[in-house]
Amino acid sequence: MNAQLSTSFKPGMKVFVPTMSNESALLNQELMAHPDRALGVDFRAIQFPGIDSTNYIELHPESRQSSYFMNAALRSGILESRAQLFSFDYPGIVHDLLYGSPMDLAIAQLTPPDANGWCSPGLSCDFLPLAWHRAKRRIAHLNPLMPRIPSSFRVHISELDEHVEFESPLLDFQDTVIGEIERKIGALIAPLVTDGSTLQLGIGSIPLGLANALSQHRRLKFHGGLLSSAIQTIWNSGAMDRDARMTTGVILGDSKLREFAQKLPSLWLTDVSYTHNVNILQTLEGLTAINGAIEVDLFGQVNSERSDGIFQAGPGGLPAFARGALAAPNGRLIICFPATAKKGTVSRIVPSLGTRSMCTLPRYLADTIVTEYGVAEIKKLSSDARAEALIKIAAPEHQQALAMAWAEMRGQL
Repeated sequence: MNAQLSTSFKPGMKVFVPTMSNESALLNQELMAHPDRALGVDFRAIQFPGIDSTNYIELHPESRQSSYFMNAALRSGILESRAQLFSFDYPGIVHDLLYGSPMDLAIAQLTPPDANGWCSPGLSCDFLPLAWHRAKRRIAHLNPLMPRIPSSFRVHISELDEHVEFESPLLDFQDTVIGEIERKIGALIAPLVTDGSTLQLGIGSIPLGLANALSQHRRLKFHGGLLSSAIQTIWNSGAMDRDARMTTGVILGDSKLREFAQKLPSLWLTDVSYTHNVNILQTLEGLTAINGAIEVDLFGQVNSERSDGIFQAGPGGLPAFARGALAAPNGRLIICFPATAKKGTVSRIVPSLGTRSMCTLPRYLADTIVTEYGVAEIKKLSSDARAEALIKIAAPEHQQALAMAWAEMRGQL
């Protein structure tokens, strides 16, 4: 059966749409050509900055969007009361998709069927499986350009209410440029990573800087929410264990990364209920979770969501990996970031998280903090010792102000 992806949209529908590496250019083109189809539709879109291109709020004055991540389009929709941002972390999203009200329609971008009629989810297997089977209707864009990668999820052609087979370009995610600060931070993190440990890396320039610094390591493994070009760099250096299964939910990169991913002998894609399951994470020997943050205060609290009062992201997978890494045998949690923002005028190590911040990780999940000025291993330290260690890795020009602020706060504890 051939049909367009959006012809069955109706006002009031909740429509789960493909996002991140599997966002459908065909669906985007349809909705741009027929914006009236978006009237009254609530798009459930788990979009990621830097790759997703469809602005569902701008399609129609009465379109709506619900999401778990912040982006510029969603921000404008919230101001107009046409969008909502949920506060779930990844396990919370899993529960919402599995046990909340089902989608009226789920759309997927898949590979065309194989000889037995099975379609693969291609580059993204993180959230789709959780919404797919409960959806009242299921439609697919079958794209011959989508690579077929081993995964825990597949769709038989007979499951589809409608489908369109159409070749359209896949979306690229471009890496940020690695600077001297990122290289310094990567060089400081590398000695904290032991041979044979299991890596989880966030996105951004620091993991790329770290990847270059891990070239002399050996038998490293990988379990994460997304696979980026940082893992490709580590693999090419010979540092990865060739025989260990590499588990992730999304391949996030450009055509070179997609080609690399297709050749990996042990890569396996699965959904968030597995990749971010704390009960599974805590069994991974030496799980080393390495993620960024917007700021950290002298108590060890981490803000990775809100900058100067503006939401930049959601909690995402960080809380799950923090808990998993700290419970895993020989595991550790590393939070890393440049020491300053706004050309050095603002310290990203702050006295305490304020009213314009957001506490993504509480102080009892603090472990290791890294800036270009050093490493603070604070998990087992007292409050005074934590503050002292964190002040030492702040930018020198901000250390005195931080010390004075801590002295004042300490007197009020």
